[in-house]
Amino acid sequence: MRLAGKTIVIVGGSTGLGLSAAAACHREGAQLMIVGRDEANCRRAVDTVGSDNAIWIAGDARDAATAPRAIEEAVRQFGSFDALYHVAGGSGRSHGDGPLHELSDAGWSFTVEQNLSSVAHSNRAAAAYWMAAGRGGAVLNMGSVLAAHPSSEHFATHAYAAAKAGIVGLTKAAAAYYASHDIRFNVIAPALVETPMSKRATADVDIVAAVRRKQPLDGGRVGRPTDLDGAVVHLLSDESGFTTGQVFNIDGGWSVSG
Repeated sequence: MRLAGKTIVIVGGSTGLGLSAAAACHREGAQLMIVGRDEANCRRAVDTVGSDNAIWIAGDARDAATAPRAIEEAVRQFGSFDALYHVAGGSGRSHGDGPLHELSDAGWSFTVEQNLSSVAHSNRAAAAYWMAAGRGGAVLNMGSVLAAHPSSEHFATHAYAAAKAGIVGLTKAAAAYYASHDIRFNVIAPALVETPMSKRATADVDIVAAVRRKQPLDGGRVGRPTDLDGAVVHLLSDESGFTTGQVFNIDGGWSVSG
């Protein structure tokens, strides 16, 4: 049980990549606080992973009060807070994200708030708790392969790419600053994975064909949420206790494919 005795807060843990990770962490013995926007999804998530040692709160990750409330409740219920996995985020395409010359002010604001500001809120809450407690902890943030390896034909959402690149910068800066306090910060960066967010892309035959070339591992396929779970467990566990400030591309080969 690689996470036995650890309390993990998963912001965005009620669906998709977060839910898959929650189930994997629970199987490894973690106590979970699952945070999601929708109460019904949160309840289903706890039922899915197993209601023993799993609790939830509903809250918007963009609200600066959500993460501190989740951490406080996790400590109240389980007596500790050991790791944060921030998954929450998403596309701003429907709000006006797109290529720079088409990007609207609303699209920029929504996308950055959803994908970068929310991470700053949760990471700040985690660091503040551990600094006050005089102990270490682990933070894992959800990035994207698009932060460093764009695909202009099918994924030209420039505010999203900028926000995900910002997560890398924030994570590395925090990793450097807090290393002497044994507080670790890392990023996991997937390519196209089957989630509720990716339905537009996975339903487009041209995009799926392009992804076969960009993600050539395992016959060239769209990723599955479970493809990330092993790395998530490792990076939240003591196995990675000497690892900080790193970006782990779990991308089927996207970042090394032409």
